[in-house]
Amino acid sequence: MRATTIFAAAMTCAGAAAAQDRVLTVYAGDYVASEWGPGPKIEELFEARCDCDLEFSTGDLLPRLLLEGENTDADVVFGLNTDVTRRARESGLFASHGQDTSELTLPVDWTDDVFLPYNYGHTAFVYDTDRVDMPPQSFEELRSAPDDLSIVIQDPRTSISGLALALWVDAVYGEEAEAAWGDLADNILTVTKGWSESYGLFTDGEADMALSYTTSPAYHLIAEDDDTVKAAIFPEGHYFMVELAAKVASTDVPDLADDFMAFLLSEDFQSMIATGNWSIPAKLPREDWPEGFQALDLPETVLFYDEDEAASRKDAAIEAWRSALSR
Repeated sequence: MRATTIFAAAMTCAGAAAAQDRVLTVYAGDYVASEWGPGPKIEELFEARCDCDLEFSTGDLLPRLLLEGENTDADVVFGLNTDVTRRARESGLFASHGQDTSELTLPVDWTDDVFLPYNYGHTAFVYDTDRVDMPPQSFEELRSAPDDLSIVIQDPRTSISGLALALWVDAVYGEEAEAAWGDLADNILTVTKGWSESYGLFTDGEADMALSYTTSPAYHLIAEDDDTVKAAIFPEGHYFMVELAAKVASTDVPDLADDFMAFLLSEDFQSMIATGNWSIPAKLPREDWPEGFQALDLPETVLFYDEDEAASRKDAAIEAWRSALSR
């Protein structure tokens, strides 16, 4: 009897250990798994419900996945956006997310069954009211701003936010985009490879304005109790950016991948992601946002290229930027 009990207990422990040994590998950008990114909290919340080990593998998302193909270790990809999803979709590497998106609170309609939104924002130029008394009230005013108003932006060839800016200018000005960039050139202090470098220059006082997001002021207000950082809201509209996750078709833990996709729309995740990623939750009404988010100035007009439009406009938008700034 004693031997039987010991054997049963051993089998139970072995089963529990096996369950905990199950690993969900999530490919994500470098910032996600950093100590200030949302990764640690995502890992804590998901592991509490999955009885598994969630491991983030960081770096370039789509280029890495396309290189690895069906031999990838990824089960889920976290952090794509519609400016690159057509190429991702055409790879055939992704499966349906299987989630009900009818209750999403995005400012655009969303019916995609492969790429699942979890948060969003809009590109914007942010400024500090202690340094800029009269910020531009429109894109047209920004084009004609005095030369001593300095701006830092990101390279559209290396930065998601930089590409969003190029597409934003394209959406507002179309064939006149290169002329618009020409007007902005004298105000652009520098072009950085990524967002962090630009925003660091702005917060260090090296530039008056920086290309960032409409949600950036929420960070300063909530985390620093600083209400001096604002986003300049333009009547021409702001380019909508949504962050997306996708299930990898070749995953060897499809049930865990499905659970993770469902988790992204759960109340636990959606309540955390606003201050976890300083973005607007994709499935929370505004009245449920954190207080600092409810105070945000947001655009009335949202500009958006779906993945086909983004793919078809991308090269021309980047070329207009390159040509104007290389003169």
